[in-house]
Amino acid sequence: MLELFRFPQLTWTAVLDILIVAFAIYQVLLFMKGTRAVQMAIGIGLLIGFYYFAQWSRLDTVSWLLTNILPYTVFIVVVLFQSEIRRALAHFGKTAALRGFSGINRNSELYDEIVLAVTTLASNQTGALIIVERDIGLKSYIESGIAMDAALSYDLLVTVFNPAVPLHDGAVIVQNSRIAAAACFLPLTVKPRLSKELGTRHRAAIGVTEETDAVAIIVSEETGSVSFAHDGEIERFLDPDALRIRLRDAFERSSLNADRRAVTSVEHAENLDS
Repeated sequence: MLELFRFPQLTWTAVLDILIVAFAIYQVLLFMKGTRAVQMAIGIGLLIGFYYFAQWSRLDTVSWLLTNILPYTVFIVVVLFQSEIRRALAHFGKTAALRGFSGINRNSELYDEIVLAVTTLASNQTGALIIVERDIGLKSYIESGIAMDAALSYDLLVTVFNPAVPLHDGAVIVQNSRIAAAACFLPLTVKPRLSKELGTRHRAAIGVTEETDAVAIIVSEETGSVSFAHDGEIERFLDPDALRIRLRDAFERSSLNADRRAVTSVEHAENLDS
């Protein structure tokens, strides 16, 4: 009887194993929070629970049906959660990646060019969507638009988003301090609890920042308000000073993380040589 209450000896490897699994589950829950993946995960969990209930209740026909369906659950998960999986892999890969192609964080004048253009567009209630690349490349989105590879400037941004210009409909992507492309198509967010006031531009901005670490600046065509999206979240009704601070903080933080990784790599190499 006492053997039933005996537990295996807890070793440091077992503790490490438990912590890794707990951390992985916690990260998965964080990525699922606030998305449609929560409802889908609950549905799949109920399906699995019903399978065990059917076996316990000896519902042979139901058990046979679920037995043939559940092996395909892995493929269903990949299809349904593809955006969440891409976002998770990008998040984990970002820590090991080299510094990205974005050089905008080294020149504060570029902040001013963007802020000045956005302020002008907002005053005229001209809709605009500007995506600025950070560490994760946006090549697939750049290829969906019209290639430009032009120097970033106030005049060019205002011209591109002029309603009379064919390039105004879509997003401008800034890469390595240059306008890489215009009229780009972006993925729309599927968050269920967004305000109905947010249109396609805002949803596209949130969508691209969910899947990458880019930041997005949005000008509403209806109200002329300025918004800033990052990490799948959006801040609305920003003034020029607040927008400049958001841009500076986003890229200085990215630069600081990259510098820390570089210093760590150098120190590690020096330790190996010694």
